[in-house]
Amino acid sequence: MARLPRYVIPGQPQHIIQRGNNRQPIFGAEADYLFFRDALIEAAKKHGLVIHAYVWMTNHIHLLATPELENSISKVFQSVGRRYVQYFNYTYRRSGTLWEGRYRATVVDSERYLLTLMRYIELNPVRAAMVAHPREYPWSSHAFNALGEAGLNADWLTPHDEYLRLGRNAPERQSAYRRLFRAAIPNVDLKEIRECVHKGWALGDARFRARIEDLGQRRAASKGVGRPRKEDNRV
Repeated sequence: MARLPRYVIPGQPQHIIQRGNNRQPIFGAEADYLFFRDALIEAAKKHGLVIHAYVWMTNHIHLLATPELENSISKVFQSVGRRYVQYFNYTYRRSGTLWEGRYRATVVDSERYLLTLMRYIELNPVRAAMVAHPREYPWSSHAFNALGEAGLNADWLTPHDEYLRLGRNAPERQSAYRRLFRAAIPNVDLKEIRECVHKGWALGDARFRARIEDLGQRRAASKGVGRPRKEDNRV
């Protein structure tokens, strides 16, 4: 079945994934992450994409970001993708495509899922057995959201309102956010997050999806028809 066309609701956060072609690495050295970061920051500022959380794995990336305009996400990924492929191919003396098609994205119910999705994104290196705790992985937003560490990898992030509600000040919010990581993300939430981003459905309850369908003028959830597909555990 063909994937539903993507839609963007300005002001509503989205979970965005971009993968390397055939799961090949898209980062090979620290300089690669830094070049990608700089290209992303520049494009996000130019095209109005506010980034709340991220993780950059060796062969794919995740972002949780809020677009200010309908074309914010597409413009950012066009710009970053073009610049980074040119840099990567030149650096590693290769040619051809780097990405596995276009990015995937799904609009997110911030009240119900935003904090869960932040944990999901920042726990990627733990699920991949790359580190024992998300604070050990350098290329994610965890140090900023959980520990208040700014610097080159985090000071360009913008906390979402749901995160700001965790406490009256930064130390309170960081402490409350760290407590969220003491409990595992329920399997039902893991499955829904993966399914929604891979199939382009809205991530939220029935009322949220109905509102998104009205705004986006297209289906935002499964019709419940057909045989279930094998779950994709890559993200």
